This record gives sequence, structure tokens and C-alpha cells, in this order.
Amino acid sequence: MDRLPFALPDFLPGHVWLVGAGPGDPGLLSLLALHALRHADVIVYDALVDPRVLAMADAAAVHEFAGKRGGKPSPKQPDISNRLVALAKEGRRVLRLKGGDPFVFGRGAEEALTLARAAVPFRVVPGITSGIGGLAYAGIPATSRETNSAIAFVTGHDASGDVPDSVDWENLAKAVPVLVFYMALKHLDRIALRLIAAGRRPDEPAAVVSRASTPRQRVLVGTLGTIAECARRDAIEPPALVVVGEVVRLRRDLNWLAGS
Repeated sequence: MDRLPFALPDFLPGHVWLVGAGPGDPGLLSLLALHALRHADVIVYDALVDPRVLAMADAAAVHEFAGKRGGKPSPKQPDISNRLVALAKEGRRVLRLKGGDPFVFGRGAEEALTLARAAVPFRVVPGITSGIGGLAYAGIPATSRETNSAIAFVTGHDASGDVPDSVDWENLAKAVPVLVFYMALKHLDRIALRLIAAGRRPDEPAAVVSRASTPRQRVLVGTLGTIAECARRDAIEPPALVVVGEVVRLRRDLNWLAGS
């Protein structure tokens, strides 16, 4: 970090950095993310941040857990956002550390808006979202000229915790060859049925990637019609991605992590 041929921005007191920690593997951190870890006074981190990432922080930094996990007691989003404001107003260098990318199903936009309205200066540091990095670690490319020229990222539940009604399932199923679902394990049966009812083939390849890019990564391959039952049978646990599309077949030759 000290020998870089360019200068990284100063992490100033009273500022908040919203930083993506990537899908898990600490090696996927950006230089800016590592820079923030080494200079933050307070790290407000979520449940999907790998402990090995937190271990790279300055020893004097205060760690505050602000994780949100479905079905478990969790901090309310307004409380988290207001806590960031309060810490910044105290003159702290505040690192809001989030799994994946802050602006991809990470509520980073909500937190940034709260900071903006409170006149707290902030910086957004993108991270590798699990829909890209997690698939790559599973040997499943997001796109391939042989299979797809489009991809869609879809949340598996809305603010109420149910399958999102705001999604146009029929057009999504017909228009996008590869679908990647975040946080969809709980409703995978219903999501698969909606896609099949909208015209997707039950025998279309599908996969679940659990704890992507970590030592506990598990990948389960099946079809759209069977993947939910397979996930139950194998006791797949969240956090998990679900990918649907012909691109899943490429894992047979691209499973590079199997031999590492």
C-alpha cells in the first residue's frame, strides 16, 4: 500500500465510507476497501462480512455489528443509518462495511440518502457483488457468447420478506436467458413455479451457490423443477445465490476451484 504509484484519498474525520467487502474471499477486496479498513476509527459491519476481512482492520478500530438476517432479531435500517450520522458527527472516520456491493441489494442507497440529508460527507466504494464473484467461484460465468447476452439480478424477497410482487415474472422469464436470485432460498419453490408458469422449462439448468468464495462454499446443480427440493435434501444454508440458465452447464468444465 505504501509503494503505490498513485495516491489514495484521505479518509477524513467526520466522513463515512460505504464500502463493499465482496462475497467473502478477502483477496477480492479493492485497494480502497483495504485503505478504509486500515484508517477507520469505527467499523459498522453487516452479517455477511467475512471475519478474515475484519481482521485486516487497524487494531484500534471499534467494531459495531449491524447485521440483518432474515427471521432473526436484527437492527432496524433507520437505526443503522442514524447511527452512521451520529458517529460521523462525533468526528469519527466511519467505515460502513457491507458484504458484496453496497448498491446491489445492500441498502447502501438508503444509508447514503440519510447521510446526504444530514450533510455528512460520504464516499461509496463498490465491491464485487456475489452475483458476479460468487458465480465465478462456482465455475459459472455470468455471461458467455454461447449461452446469453443478457443477465438479470433479482431479489428473492421484498421489504415484507415475501416473494416480490413488483417483479414482472412473465416478462422476466421470457426476456432474460440467465437469472440470478439473491436471498431466494426461503421462497425457491414459489419462485421456480412462477418461472415455469411463465414459460421457463422445468428441465432448464439451475444451481445454488451457498457461502460463495469462502472455505464453506457449496454448489448444488439441478434443474429449475428440482432445485428447491435438492436444496432441502442437501440442507443448503443461506447466504445463497440461485442461478437459472444454460450457462450453468459450463460449470462442468470451468469448476476451477475444485482442484485448488
